[in-house]
Parts: sequence; structure tokens; C-alpha cells
Amino acid sequence: MTADKLKQCIALFGGMLSAILLFLQSIGVTSKWFTEESINAFNQVLITAVPFVFVIYGVWKNSYIVTTKAKEQEKLLKEKGLK
Repeated sequence: MTADKLKQCIALFGGMLSAILLFLQSIGVTSKWFTEESINAFNQVLITAVPFVFVIYGVWKNSYIVTTKAKEQEKLLKEKGLK
């Protein structure tokens, strides 16, 4: 998934939250914490946090120091001269 597609998905989620907000307002349900500002803030948090999570996951999966299986794989790669 590219960064552009990720931003589009987050914007779609924010749009759905905005639609829910408009629906709730149309039937007379209001809230101090569920506003356009809170939706925009939540979208900004997602836009910055989701790529961070992907980077952390990538580092975790490509690290040879985390799991026993990864350590064994590193040892095998060194024996074959590939690392």
C-alpha cells in the first residue's frame, strides 16, 4: 500500500465519521467531544501514526535479533556466506 492510498483510506474513514456526525446532528444528538475538530484531529493522528506502525512492523520483521527463528536464519545465512 502506497502512502497516497493510505491517506485516501484515512480520508475515507474521516468522511464516514463526518457523515455520522451530520446524521446525529440531524436527529438532534449532540456531543461536546464528537465535533468536526475532533474528527480532523483524529485523522491527523492516524495519518502520522499508521505509517509509524508500518515502519516499526517492517523493522520487527526484518530484524535478526528478535526471535529465535530469525537468529537461526541469520546463522544459516552467515554459514552460506550470504550475510
